[in-house]
Amino acid sequence: MSAVTSAPDRDAGSVPVRGLTVLYDAECALCAHLRDWLVRQPKLVPLELVPAGSDQARRRFPGLDHAATLDEVTVIGDSGQVYQASRAWIVVLWALREHRPLAHRLSTPAGAKLARAAVLAAAKWRGAQWNGQSYRRTDGWRYDPYTGWTHNPPSCSGGACATG
Repeated sequence: MSAVTSAPDRDAGSVPVRGLTVLYDAECALCAHLRDWLVRQPKLVPLELVPAGSDQARRRFPGLDHAATLDEVTVIGDSGQVYQASRAWIVVLWALREHRPLAHRLSTPAGAKLARAAVLAAAKWRGAQWNGQSYRRTDGWRYDPYTGWTHNPPSCSGGACATG
């Protein structure tokens, strides 16, 4: 499943990356810890960290499947490149001064298997934090370890609706 609706080919593979936006789950303890770690790292390419599924993310990237960005880390390059899961982590490491050599090793076929295993381990840890139970967010998103993310927007009961 692709997180982007079809778009004209812009030859994004040959366009230089001058900045990256990292979409992360702001309500996930592991994700917030990694966000804080990224903020402290010396960078070769600027990183902007934006909560996944937020109004800001939806406004800036209307073509993304925002439910998928809550399930898998998603990174968007300044020229429209979209990276998800292990590829997203590799490109984030590539942007960091002290971790670019590791990113190059992880981008090889053997390294990609290791990167994928690390992402799966993090997902398993993240899922275990809810003891196999569903996880509800205040913005209407719900995660069930068996069915994934679903969205049920908060109701306007009592005549009061939240505005964004």
